[in-house]
Amino acid sequence: MAAENGSTGNSPRSKIALITGITGQDGSYLTELLISKNYEVHGLIRRSSSFNTQRINHIYIDPHNTYRAKMKLHYADLSDASSLRRWLDIILPDEIYNLAAQSHVAVSFEIPDYTADVVATGALRLLEALRSHISATGRSHVKYYQAGSSEMFGSTPPPQSESTPFHPRSPYAVSKCSAHWYTVNYREAYGIFACNGILFNHESPRRGENFVTRKITRAVGRIKIGLQSKVFLGNLQASRDWGFAGDYVEAMWMMLQQEKPDDYVVATEDSHTVEEFLEVAFRYVGLNWKEHVEIDKRYFRPTEVDNLKGDASKATKVLGWKPKVGFEQLVKMMVDEDVELAKREKVLVDAGYIDAQQQP
Repeated sequence: MAAENGSTGNSPRSKIALITGITGQDGSYLTELLISKNYEVHGLIRRSSSFNTQRINHIYIDPHNTYRAKMKLHYADLSDASSLRRWLDIILPDEIYNLAAQSHVAVSFEIPDYTADVVATGALRLLEALRSHISATGRSHVKYYQAGSSEMFGSTPPPQSESTPFHPRSPYAVSKCSAHWYTVNYREAYGIFACNGILFNHESPRRGENFVTRKITRAVGRIKIGLQSKVFLGNLQASRDWGFAGDYVEAMWMMLQQEKPDDYVVATEDSHTVEEFLEVAFRYVGLNWKEHVEIDKRYFRPTEVDNLKGDASKATKVLGWKPKVGFEQLVKMMVDEDVELAKREKVLVDAGYIDAQQQP
């Protein structure tokens, strides 16, 4: 391990970042960004019987290749406080990005206890591990980022800014509110450099397939190629402020480069309904969405969030951050990737390696 301060020989020490949730959409884009800035990146991953590292496989280099491996993975869990503290003491990070979560809003109604344990109490465990680590080592320069969510605003009318009251409408959103206030409390009580990023919906070709945007673009690709004919959705009038995840991770990094810690809304300041997303996605490949979409009441939430639209003026003014990818560009980017994915899938179907029976 390099010396705590300064350099190894005449070369300055690279910054070290620790990311929870590194295998997720945001974790993969953030890792790419940090490596491009010459960081050494460490990710905490949960033990699983099957690998879940597809989003970061293109970054991974065997750690035996010491000089080229800029990303290293370690087993830990936000439900296991001892593992968090142990890795802080071993890795000695300069920046911590807490992106890990049970992040699916609808699923949080099905597994509320687990959602609260990982999203809310998990953040508390990591903050307490950091407080204890700083107290034991004197490493007060360590900076912490907490991934918040626009879902915390819930039913509060838009536009939503840092001063907008929270009114969460799901176990996930309630848990994110708890994590937000734990972060504020540890900043104010212990002087930890801790920031909350209240990120509005951000998507990409790496988005999970059970999120509505990726579910749509995945279906568009498969329908275009002839692997399925229908996609089943819930509330088409829900309106969201959708941006590109690759843009949003840059805002995360910018927050931790400031002189003082603070909380920021990150958004495009433009919202669209699920129906508008459908229209752009299907029209792009020459299809009419109304011929392929069916409504299934099972996909309606017990409590709905109607309209989220962010006011990111603080992030623009203080951080100098602005989104680069617009709504239509984002949708088309996702459709392009999923059409190519469907083409590869069809080769396997035609060769008899897989069965495309999953969708009608």
